[in-house]
Amino acid sequence: MQEILDVRGLKKTFSLSAKQRRIERTDSRVKVALDGLSFKAYAGEVYGLLGPNGAGKTTCLRILSTLIKPDEGDAFVAGASAVKEEAKVREKIGFLTSELKLEDFFTPNYLFDFFSELHGMDEHARAARKAELFGKFGIDRFAEVKVADLSTGMKQKVSIAIAIVHDPDVIVFDEPTNGLDVITAKTVTDFLLEQKSLGKCVIVSTHIFSLVEKICDRVGVIIDGKLVSEGTLDEVRGGRSLEDKFFEIYSESRRAKGEEI
Repeated sequence: MQEILDVRGLKKTFSLSAKQRRIERTDSRVKVALDGLSFKAYAGEVYGLLGPNGAGKTTCLRILSTLIKPDEGDAFVAGASAVKEEAKVREKIGFLTSELKLEDFFTPNYLFDFFSELHGMDEHARAARKAELFGKFGIDRFAEVKVADLSTGMKQKVSIAIAIVHDPDVIVFDEPTNGLDVITAKTVTDFLLEQKSLGKCVIVSTHIFSLVEKICDRVGVIIDGKLVSEGTLDEVRGGRSLEDKFFEIYSESRRAKGEEI
């Protein structure tokens, strides 16, 4: 398989305010989000980052997409450094996060055209890509409807179209089905599997076991910013359910830190 993503020793910390320290119940002034995280992913596979909230999944994906820089380490997308070659990485990657908020007064047509121009797409390529994605996700009927008037599911579909307007080699989705109805969630998962079949590398972060089992070829379990288990689903499960195995790993990590489970 062709290696397309190489994450090497990512470390990232964030300063904690007094209020955040009270919430976290800690005296530490820093939060360790990533602690030497490394993994690789390949073309034509779906790689899942599985972990509880606060494990470091989103921080990792933000680094991959060049939104933030690590304190140490690097991530290479098709050979381009996320730390030193941000523009090259952005050409190769499409990033969707649940935190992406579309402005209410724009339309899908306007947003698609705006982001395609950011990626330097010519008019003909833009029109062809828009017809493909708007048709696939049923956006064409709502192309001139303001975002404020779209359903939650349609907003997610528009967000996906915008994220992959430039047909990237690597598709990175942070919690891709959060808050979606069953129909829209299936549309999203079917789309990700289709992209895999086209040879794309798909990275998803989630805490939903059923999603991992449905679409992922390999999975990396992240706890406290560290990769504590990795492999195919069968390798990680070890003959048990993914949920049971995950809670075993999680419990061991808590006990190792002297914390109550």
